Amino acid sequence: MKIAILDDYQDVALSSAPWDQLPAGIAVERFTDHLDDVGALAERLAGAQVVVTMRERTPITAELMDRLPDLRLVTTTGMRNASIDLDAAGKRGVTVCGTQKGTAAPAELAWALVMAVAREIPQNDRDVRAGIWQARMGIDLAGATIGLLGLGRLGRLMAGYAAAFGMEVLAWSPHLTTERAAEHGAELVSKEDLFRRSDIVSIHLKLAGSTVGIVGAAELDLLGPAGRLVNTSRGPLVDEAALIAALAEGKIAGAALDVYAVEPLPADSPLLGVPNLILSPHIGFVTVEAHRLGYTQMLEDILAYLGGAPINVLT
Repeated sequence: MKIAILDDYQDVALSSAPWDQLPAGIAVERFTDHLDDVGALAERLAGAQVVVTMRERTPITAELMDRLPDLRLVTTTGMRNASIDLDAAGKRGVTVCGTQKGTAAPAELAWALVMAVAREIPQNDRDVRAGIWQARMGIDLAGATIGLLGLGRLGRLMAGYAAAFGMEVLAWSPHLTTERAAEHGAELVSKEDLFRRSDIVSIHLKLAGSTVGIVGAAELDLLGPAGRLVNTSRGPLVDEAALIAALAEGKIAGAALDVYAVEPLPADSPLLGVPNLILSPHIGFVTVEAHRLGYTQMLEDILAYLGGAPINVLT
């Protein structure tokens, strides 16, 4: 049997889980680079019965599965992965398994970007290196208002962080109730009021057909010239063209992104030329602890599958 581990960017997959627990005769191969071309990817994965994916780095599509007749199992971190075609997997007899446990890493990264965008920390770092001293003015978080677009597991953590910093917390999502918001110290408002009243908006929604582009030109106009935006959820939630225009025209003060419509971010992306925009390479879940937990649980998925009793099944 052959197991292929995709997109191990940090080269940590083999050291993050006890792969020696696998039965003898199973070969584990990991790849640290990323392939977009389906043909090249199919050639790389030829003969693999198991493919280990890290969240949504590589799409596992019907076209790819058709080129992998030996494929029997796909594992992914988390219990949702929009880049895996679950219907196609089910029709082809491919089992897809996820992982149940997570860490606070994504929320901690989101809060780090809130602080970075409030005080323009990366820009100030560049200024100091260029011999420029105190050329920028940040804002206080204490007494400011944060708007949380989504109040799920990560949004609730963010609400707690914001309260600790003395911020007013607003929240909105399509099915959020006043009572649930209040349980976490937040005020439920309309989406329009959230953008209108917030100093910083942080996005914590799931990507679905109804949420693609949920933050566009109208929302950014409401955020206003002193407002800031943070997105650590999924790139397509934000209209990137509208965000670039809003930043270039001074309609908002700044933004920080950890996720993008296309990943890895292309070398010719116009986002790279926007000076009041902080960019990080989708590292919300990239910590030692999170990777150790994720790879270990995916190994457990594989062992359970080999034992004839799959766990955390998504198909």
